[in-house]
Amino acid sequence: MNDPGALGVHAQDCLPRLSGKHAELLELARPYGPVRIAVVHPCDAPSLSAMRDAQRAGFIDPLIVAPRAKVLGVALASGIDLGGIPIDDVPHSHAAAARGVELAARGNVQALMKGSLHTDELMSAVVGPSPGLRTGKRISHCFLVEVPAYGRPFLITDAAINIAPDLEQKCAIVQNAIDLAHALGVMQPRVAILCAVETVNAQMRSTLDAAALSKMADRGQLSGAIVDGPLAFDNAVSESAARMKGIVSPVAGCADILVVPDIEAGNMLAKQLEFVGGAASAGIVCGVRVPIVLTSRADRVESRIASCALAAILAGQALARIS
Repeated sequence: MNDPGALGVHAQDCLPRLSGKHAELLELARPYGPVRIAVVHPCDAPSLSAMRDAQRAGFIDPLIVAPRAKVLGVALASGIDLGGIPIDDVPHSHAAAARGVELAARGNVQALMKGSLHTDELMSAVVGPSPGLRTGKRISHCFLVEVPAYGRPFLITDAAINIAPDLEQKCAIVQNAIDLAHALGVMQPRVAILCAVETVNAQMRSTLDAAALSKMADRGQLSGAIVDGPLAFDNAVSESAARMKGIVSPVAGCADILVVPDIEAGNMLAKQLEFVGGAASAGIVCGVRVPIVLTSRADRVESRIASCALAAILAGQALARIS
């Protein structure tokens, strides 16, 4: 596997663009070569198709972990050629999740990809009591998003795993997103802590957390980024909105990372941007020993492939650090 270094050739002040079927992100991932990935229970056509397309694009070297007969039946019915892809035969989805985590914990694979099982089922195996994939970090999820109306790609966190994080948990979630931005070549990302308003309100816990996170960044408890909040969504992404409200901030209007107050706000924001705003997106789980691609049944194939590219970048960098 090639080592392009810490993305020095791509160091810039903007996350990789996703337009043109994610061309820039895919190009960024290509030097890392195919990463060995366990595809957990891909027992529907979209999962198998995305896996095959990501393999053909050169981002993953897949190992299917699923009931063999079920996978082959889906492939036959869908006209998907699985020639050359090994299958680790397990009886059901729960066993597939456990086996995938086991393979990753042993170092047999460098990443995991969710197939057609539920997210809770896979993540329960990841955080289970047996020796697995947990580190000292909080586990969180980041979406990499590009919207036509906004001039730069950005990360949204956490819209998939942490339901109602407290201040300590939000601090860890923010640091995970900062670390991901660094991995993608943005060494000083601008982080907006989103709330319904841009002023501190004692009746709104999210604004208190946002102010605390901003001060924590000032004191070095969050590192490698410029953090500001509370910021409402409009002034986080619009300089004119910030000016109209009299907000002076190095983050307002040019945020690279949007931190939502809870999973409901994040999930609605991410899906609205994709299905109404025409956003392109990719997603990855952070804070674990290996990157995990969480897919949704509604995800487009392009999004699934882009998420595999994100996994290839993170897994490739991890291998480079220990080699």
